[in-house]
Amino acid sequence: MATKERVILVTNDDGITAPGIRALIEAVKPLGKVVVVAPDSPQSGKGHAITIGTPLRLNQVDIFEGIEAWQCSGTPVDCVKLARDKILHGKPDICVSGINHGANHSINVIYSGTMSAAMEAAIEGIPSVGFSFLEYSYDADFTLPKKVAYQVTKRMLESDLPPGTLFNVNIPIASEHEFKGLKISRQADAKWVEEFDERRDPHGKKYYWLTGEFKNRDTGEDTDVWALDNNYASIVPVQFDLTNYSLKKKLEEDWKDL
Repeated sequence: MATKERVILVTNDDGITAPGIRALIEAVKPLGKVVVVAPDSPQSGKGHAITIGTPLRLNQVDIFEGIEAWQCSGTPVDCVKLARDKILHGKPDICVSGINHGANHSINVIYSGTMSAAMEAAIEGIPSVGFSFLEYSYDADFTLPKKVAYQVTKRMLESDLPPGTLFNVNIPIASEHEFKGLKISRQADAKWVEEFDERRDPHGKKYYWLTGEFKNRDTGEDTDVWALDNNYASIVPVQFDLTNYSLKKKLEEDWKDL
């Protein structure tokens, strides 16, 4: 009996014309049937936003040779929801998101549209992964990220992963000689210390640009930030259950009288 071809859903948050999604398609297409559903414009920083008050548009496009591709007017999460319900009419074998231009390590996972798309698929029980490359340039060389994406996706397809499996993979800027491989990591205790740069427009009215500085307060050598600083690609297993179980246990003891 012939083996059923794996279905790979590809999405992102940088938009369907971003170089990163083309690189991801090229990386994973040897592994199965690729179907692309991605935003029609950049959606970075959207987190897990969904479209409620306006209609969504979904149009098929012919921009990746031999690949079924659709562009969506909504958010990355909208793309995954529509892909499952209207394009695939069911679950793909895996959802891969990216390759994002810029890091999604540490606290960035909360804000990332790349990771939220993958997380939405994981919520539906689909093994999922978000890929991000520390290079922000539009003309970035995706040779290394493509190799990492292929390796991780292949291993995921070959593994018996539990429902809801979600990985956050970040890839350093490194030459093939400098790259040290993949490292299973935890999310670093690091964040952006933010402020708003106040300016005035030609009419004298105030407007603001979000600025800030990235601060790593975590000295551990098992974090995603440490891995990237040392030329490893980090793999962080992510969960979407936000319950603080240690605090829950403490409250059950300390607040018995409630």
